Amino acid sequence: VQLQASGGGLVQAGGSLRLSCVASGSIFSILAMAWYRQAPGKQRELVALITSGGSTNYADSVKGRFTISRDNAKNTVYLQMNSLKPEDTAVYYCNVDLLTTWEVSRPKNYWGQGTQLTVSS
Repeated sequence: VQLQASGGGLVQAGGSLRLSCVASGSIFSILAMAWYRQAPGKQRELVALITSGGSTNYADSVKGRFTISRDNAKNTVYLQMNSLKPEDTAVYYCNVDLLTTWEVSRPKNYWGQGTQLTVSS
């Protein structure tokens, strides 16, 4: 199983960007999908999560500005980021809980490779 994240880049404060993460490989079913971020010198933190049923959860710092969504047919999770702030600058990682075709009874957790977001003031 592989997760490929994309969409990061350099954007001015107040701007918008959308991240995407595609899961591929021996996937039977995808459960929760999430985005984390890690700024320099800081711990990795949960930004947003979406369950298989579509329920969402957000960090307080991004509520009202970020929206997580998923396309189950494409095994893809998105993070729409609006009203970006310099403090949103970080490497963003996608994270997925899923069932593989070779072990459907035990969920497994996978990380994407990270994509850099830099917000200039």
